[in-house]
Amino acid sequence: QVQLVEGGGGLVQAGGSLRLSCAASGSIFSINTMGWYRQAPGKQRELVADITRGGATKYADSVKGRFTISRDNAKNTAYLQMNSLKPEDTAVYFCNADVWTTGWVQRNYWGQGTQVTVSS
Repeated sequence: QVQLVEGGGGLVQAGGSLRLSCAASGSIFSINTMGWYRQAPGKQRELVADITRGGATKYADSVKGRFTISRDNAKNTAYLQMNSLKPEDTAVYFCNADVWTTGWVQRNYWGQGTQVTVSS
């Protein structure tokens, strides 16, 4: 079993910053891509950013230049630094990881989500 535990969400004023973390634990052999998704009320879940094991990154157009994704492979942890936050960034943020388990099975896992609320 693999668990993803997110942290760092909260309430912030527009223009502020937050840093999310996602720690993976359990029967992990290695983790390929790790990503952050978000889902606002009444909307579909969307990709915010992801990062490969080698460090290649991809961002949604709406967050380019404001958000930075990073990871620490030794700690099986991903981060999302969010700057210049806007009210439209308000959503539940979910961590996602593509994991090779110690049982040589490749599976995709989701965290439980962390709420980010940006006030105007």
